[in-house]
Amino acid sequence: MYRWAGKVAVIAGASSGIGLATAKALVNHGLIVVGLARRKSKMESDMKDAKGNGRFYPLECDISNEKQIGEAFAWVKKNLNSVHILINSAGIQRAGKVTDLSFSELKQIVDINFIGLLYCSKVATTIMKEGGEESHIIMINSVVGHRLSQIPSEHSTNIYAATKFAVRALANILEKESYGGNIRVTNISPGAVKTEMTDKIAEDIPQINQLDFLNPEDIVDAIVYILGTPPRVQIEELVIKPLKAPY
Repeated sequence: MYRWAGKVAVIAGASSGIGLATAKALVNHGLIVVGLARRKSKMESDMKDAKGNGRFYPLECDISNEKQIGEAFAWVKKNLNSVHILINSAGIQRAGKVTDLSFSELKQIVDINFIGLLYCSKVATTIMKEGGEESHIIMINSVVGHRLSQIPSEHSTNIYAATKFAVRALANILEKESYGGNIRVTNISPGAVKTEMTDKIAEDIPQINQLDFLNPEDIVDAIVYILGTPPRVQIEELVIKPLKAPY
């Protein structure tokens, strides 16, 4: 990780869960981290206990808003010169079947989980190519982006699973489009992770609490490992599940 010290990492969805834990870890490794999330004050508060020689810049940004994403990356380029790492960790999930949710609820899931991630990836890739330095894009996906049988049948993932399939495809596309360059792309697919999102889902589906959960730090360990591999190494896919997961 030493070669990333002083480099710029942008984390979409840095106010909680895997995104927040990743921000703390990268600051500890000496990176300049820019957190994108709607809850700027929460990022500021939660990052106060971050250790290390890195720096953290919280930017208020709605990941589903193309204009705000453009403005956030413009700020990064103007003030920090480049983007070397992008961690796409933003995501939401709602309880209920596709046929039960409203169109606005379904659209919100798609806009945050896929369209916003697409915006971030497109802008970041452009900046990375202009810089010409070693760069890395990491998608925080899900096991349900591989097959729906990964979860108990009584827990509908509605459109959430569809967005995760799309994210996996996008990661593959970006990898192919970056072939021969300096940008590596990795798709990480965790099983159930204990976060604000899963806690909220559990309010509507208490049975979810019966699942074995990973901690956000378990995924951060994988991110640090991936970033620490030599530039010649391309880790395309990584699936991480709890040891006793039934799926």
